[in-house]
Amino acid sequence: MSDLTDINQELEPLKALADRELASIYGLTGMVYTPYIDDYMQVSIKKAAILACLKNQGYLPLSEVEIITAELDCLHKRARSNAVFEYKGNEYKRRFSPLKLSKSGKNVQKWAKFWLLQLPNGKVDPNWERQVREIWPSYFLIRTINM
Repeated sequence: MSDLTDINQELEPLKALADRELASIYGLTGMVYTPYIDDYMQVSIKKAAILACLKNQGYLPLSEVEIITAELDCLHKRARSNAVFEYKGNEYKRRFSPLKLSKSGKNVQKWAKFWLLQLPNGKVDPNWERQVREIWPSYFLIRTINM
């Protein structure tokens, strides 16, 4: 738990720097050097690993996002991207995101699969999406495969 507290304190200033860096590179194309965003993502991945370990050991309960995601994965194993399913009165959209690219960066080797809660107006619930990004931060990093 002390590791988690340390990581949370480390994340606060990194988040501010990463947000500022993201705003400054908006619209740029090609390879852009992003040290603050990279540092923030590495610390986020470390935090997610600690939380997953605590949840696996039973010290922390699974979140609603994790429970519903597991149930939807069982019910709709072959769901395509952007497919919408109703579950317990709410609509959830299946999303795929590139997780690993080939060495050339042209082909996707592995896809990240996750569910997003849709609001009645058709938009994605921002609180749900924030929780998904906190639980599985590695889903939102694109990495090439090292050979």
